[in-house]
Amino acid sequence: MPDLFPQDLERWHIFESKLSEVFYSFDIHEIRTPLLEPTELFARSVGNSSDIINKELYSFLDRNKDSISLRPEGSASIIRAIIQKKQEHEKHKLWYQGPMFRYERPQKGRFRQFHQVGVEYLGFEEGVAEYELISMVLQINKSIGISDYTIKINHLGDAKAKESFCKSLVSFLSPHIEKLHEKDQARLKSNPLRVLDSKEQSTQELLQSGPKFQDFISNESKNFLQNLVNTYSNHCNILIDQTLVRGLDYYTGVVFEAVSKGLGAQDAFLGGGRYDKLSNQLGGKDMHAIGFAIGIERIVELLNIKNIKSPKKVGFIVTAKQADQKTYKIADDLRSTNKTIILDTFLNDGSLKSQLRRANKNNCTHVIIIGEEELKNNQMIWKDLSEVGKQELLSSKEVIEKYINF
Repeated sequence: MPDLFPQDLERWHIFESKLSEVFYSFDIHEIRTPLLEPTELFARSVGNSSDIINKELYSFLDRNKDSISLRPEGSASIIRAIIQKKQEHEKHKLWYQGPMFRYERPQKGRFRQFHQVGVEYLGFEEGVAEYELISMVLQINKSIGISDYTIKINHLGDAKAKESFCKSLVSFLSPHIEKLHEKDQARLKSNPLRVLDSKEQSTQELLQSGPKFQDFISNESKNFLQNLVNTYSNHCNILIDQTLVRGLDYYTGVVFEAVSKGLGAQDAFLGGGRYDKLSNQLGGKDMHAIGFAIGIERIVELLNIKNIKSPKKVGFIVTAKQADQKTYKIADDLRSTNKTIILDTFLNDGSLKSQLRRANKNNCTHVIIIGEEELKNNQMIWKDLSEVGKQELLSSKEVIEKYINF
């Protein structure tokens, strides 16, 4: 669970500001849910066969001996909130942001506390919503300078298609079960579909000769996938990946993820899909739903925005030995007149030379200097810190005017 220092968060802030612009343009509204939820919520939504429930959930008993868990993902909590407010019959375009927790082996690109931004479209049946979400993914990537990526899509069909495919897959793999990794052997018994998601090379080699999911879904679903590819192939690298199932049991219909070679083995930085049955599974009314989540730790590694404007920063240096409330009032007045400038106040009694050195180190382009004489005469020195910079002795009113128009 890494600490995030100011220098780390600079990229996060750029990403978040760009993301808020995209969400605003799509008319998506923020929702916030608790970090802690009843463990049953995730067991019912994510699925007992998933790795999250089997070994990655942070769960413990509270004082009432009820099992509660730190959220491992965001969609289940969003649906739970909508059900509690009895809003399943309404349409919602929501986004959320925050830390998630999974007790998995720490490695590059994976943390036990990680952060996600998610989007959920609720009440929209299959069709236009898929197109809009993929358009949104393209807008997000474009806004933060990501161009080298691939969007993978697949269709998981309906319940009948899933059942038929799983029976065929079990029938095909059962004679070869000893060749499967023990993790995939367990998946074959509990949720055969998740064998497609295996990272074991031996399993993937076997699957090449196995049944294909595309042979079990309807022509309508196949055409829908192909139309998505045809629509966006001129805008990004998009392809149908028949092995893509995503890691959570609640997905139905279209699933998708965005991957980049720049991230190494853990190459997915965004993923999601349709989950029309989740509301009903959690005790609510039937509700169409589709969404995606972005791993912030991963996507900020790919962030590539050129010509980022550095904030304007002015140092505020007071060398008067008995600086009174007047100097702090001046600083307050300056900040009130122009909030686009960082006024870097040096809260120490160092010499003018040391404070100028610090102003340069802090990337200030100009400084305002107030010494004994300046304070007495209601004046200030405005100094340009560039190599050819000059300094001016100005009245307080003139400095404020310069600061407003800086």
